[in-house]
Amino acid sequence: MSTQIPPRPAEDERRGTLRGAVDGARRLDLSTSQKLMIFVLSMSLFGLSNIILEIIPDASIGPVDVSVAYMVFVPLTIAALFSPLWAALGAPLGEIVFTDLLMGDFSGLAEVEGYLQMFLAVYIAGSLIRSPRSRPQIVLGAIVLVLVDKILSAVVDLSKVWIGVEDAEFVAGLPESMLALEALGLGVDVLMSGILLGAIPALWLIPALHGKIEPLMGMRPRVPGEPVPGRAPRTPLFLGAMLLLSVASFGFAFLEAFDVSAGAFEPDFLDLFGDWFLVVSVLAIGLVLGLSLLLFRLSQKARDAAERA
Repeated sequence: MSTQIPPRPAEDERRGTLRGAVDGARRLDLSTSQKLMIFVLSMSLFGLSNIILEIIPDASIGPVDVSVAYMVFVPLTIAALFSPLWAALGAPLGEIVFTDLLMGDFSGLAEVEGYLQMFLAVYIAGSLIRSPRSRPQIVLGAIVLVLVDKILSAVVDLSKVWIGVEDAEFVAGLPESMLALEALGLGVDVLMSGILLGAIPALWLIPALHGKIEPLMGMRPRVPGEPVPGRAPRTPLFLGAMLLLSVASFGFAFLEAFDVSAGAFEPDFLDLFGDWFLVVSVLAIGLVLGLSLLLFRLSQKARDAAERA
């Protein structure tokens, strides 16, 4: 007489790390074409968001400028749903190519400072969101993104004044203290970029897109408890690499302070032709995104055909 063990309920089964194909199409491990598509998507959408900010005039309250540095929810959403690494690599490049270079306001090697700082900010913030439906993690990611970028930038500004390569720029009606001014600017950036155009839209957008947009990329929606593709590792080696990149960003920032402008391109097309010239960047974004989608679809079809063979 054989004894059969009754099947365990699904909720009692231990969920392991799933790899490879799921449901015949979606994958946890990213292919090369998926990585490049995430990179281009992050670059294009973040570039487009910066073009929109170019149109919106900056406001001020007394001596304090109240402006939005960038739309945090754009790179944060891509990092939370797809891959923090590839979203972080693409987002700052989109700003450099579509809003600096094409608009004729490219500072050459000095742009590397902003790239490295934004890369670190998006990479660290996106890695903090382990579950796209966790509201506390989304809020934390949005605020951390702004804090990492702006604190690194503030350290650079304070260092320039302390070393003496630049003079302090004080604001009339405010305390003549660089530290106080940087703290005030940081607070404005956290409020405007981190909360109003960061956490608030991301709290709605990320959970709404989770599970719906990933299959279009041939990816499996992220599941809590599984490894996040492209997440920052929590190791001393990674911390050392991040510290090295931060120091490197300081070095490139000082190039501009010493008037080293290798590769600079600054004809300033917006002043020459007006705001309508922003259409050039929009068309360039559409062209890059369209070609990338076409190549991605062709790559997906070729991979599917190879798997069926």
